[in-house]
Amino acid sequence: MIKKSIFYLFASFSSVLVLFFCLAMTSLSRGSGESFGVFLLPLSTHFSWDRASVASIYSVYMVSLGLGSLLSGMAFDKFGPRFNYMFGIGLLVIAYGFLGNLSSIWQFYIMLGVFGGIGAAMVGVIPAQSLVSRWFDKNLGTALSIAYAGQGLGVLIMAPLSQISIDHFGWQTSYKYISYVFILLFVIASFVPWNLISKGAHNNPRGTSNGKAVGGMSLIEAIKTKTFWGFFFIFGFTAIGIFGISLQIVAYLVYIGFTEVQAALSFGIAGILNFAGMVLTGLAADRWPRHIVATISYILSFVAIISLALMQLYSSAILLILFIVGFGLSAGARGPIITTLMAEIFAGKGLASIYGATNLGQGLGAATGALLAGLLFDLTGDYNFGFLLCSIFTFLGAILFWTVPQIRYAQV
Repeated sequence: MIKKSIFYLFASFSSVLVLFFCLAMTSLSRGSGESFGVFLLPLSTHFSWDRASVASIYSVYMVSLGLGSLLSGMAFDKFGPRFNYMFGIGLLVIAYGFLGNLSSIWQFYIMLGVFGGIGAAMVGVIPAQSLVSRWFDKNLGTALSIAYAGQGLGVLIMAPLSQISIDHFGWQTSYKYISYVFILLFVIASFVPWNLISKGAHNNPRGTSNGKAVGGMSLIEAIKTKTFWGFFFIFGFTAIGIFGISLQIVAYLVYIGFTEVQAALSFGIAGILNFAGMVLTGLAADRWPRHIVATISYILSFVAIISLALMQLYSSAILLILFIVGFGLSAGARGPIITTLMAEIFAGKGLASIYGATNLGQGLGAATGALLAGLLFDLTGDYNFGFLLCSIFTFLGAILFWTVPQIRYAQV
């Protein structure tokens, strides 16, 4: 009895460590990329690039993140987590280490766009979702939401720190400091007991054999189902709406009269709530129908977009609060719901690959939203058409949670 108690205590402690590791890696990798909005104005000013050109760097990043998600899932299923994390962190070291020395936009496309995007995908939510689902069964949605919430936590940490660093040292040195963080992470990851982590918890239904998942659908089989494409387009449509807003938040707030520090702080506070919103969504998804929880999050997104649009007409603290609360609590809230559903529906040998493939929809959607929002601003001189575009696609994402029965009722 004592031995059994010690075993479960050890298993529980190991689960928490795995969850914390995944949270930390997702936070720092995605936080660095998602904080690009803070660098948007300094880059535009330094190189005299228009808004669409600078936004296109982020679009390349998001496309690479989407394609990298597919590669990340396939690599995880074939080689295991060690390859993902060591290769991904290595790419991030290279990407951010060179950014401060670049002078042409095509160089930014390669370093931040391609290397940064693929690197973040290799160590982000794809391997995190797969590892956490092996270590947690009860309250899986809550555990996955914590890991997924690393994206919000990363913005919370990196956005204000990046702005402060830019103000004191410039954008070039700020990127170099980020590279030092990834060098440290590479050293730490070299000593992680990957074989133990890969096995998962004892008696977990998403079990492994020699550290690799068994049973379930392959990616090819999943692509033939309506469920897969439902998830793909939910990711894509929602990403157009959310990332079309998020990249422009700091620049928009400066545009309507905020200082750069105030704008970055507002973005950072939204990041705090983004983390909380993901965790709360995971808790709710373990207790109530997922499509209802998702709908509530979409309503909050609409409140945020409307409030942000009205701020150019009425400089109101109430509208700012409504935006920060609505956007913060909802921006990434669909992610934990989707990861939980997919861990249950597609558990097995192809889970990481399937999740990575559907995440490609998010990458393409985010790239499209970011690019169109910047282009519409350059063409019209304001953000109103961008707000309309984001509203339409956010609505389409919400509709899919109700109209695809396999997702609504958690079936293949």
